[in-house]
Amino acid sequence: MIKMQVIGRLGKDCVVNTVNGKNVINFSVAHSERYKDSQGTLHEKTIWVDCAYWTDRTAISPYLLKGTQVFVEGQPEARSFTRNDGTPGSSLSLRIREVQLLGSKSDNDNAGSSQENNSEVTADSSANTSPGNEANDDLPF
Repeated sequence: MIKMQVIGRLGKDCVVNTVNGKNVINFSVAHSERYKDSQGTLHEKTIWVDCAYWTDRTAISPYLLKGTQVFVEGQPEARSFTRNDGTPGSSLSLRIREVQLLGSKSDNDNAGSSQENNSEVTADSSANTSPGNEANDDLPF
């Protein structure tokens, strides 16, 4: 088995479809890296990963919005194709086994760092699960 893990941001809101009676949540994750070449020039490379999450737990879909940072893990599949202009192309897709929400873009704009923000989200989530606060009991994560 080959397993791939990606941390990145959603490029657009997810789409929930039903295929042959099964639910699938489709979304794309962008992973960007910065590096310097041998001359010291800074470059940025972005890899887009098309994700398919086959699940009956579609309650997570309202949270999979453009700009949301996620961790996804699953089985990768590389595809090659020919573009309309005749040039070759390739894409990377991932059949998701696990997805975790790490934060939204607006959260990171308001917090000093994403690590601090994630701690706050975790703390807030655990604080809201106290007895008598049933509104958060049906969250999908």
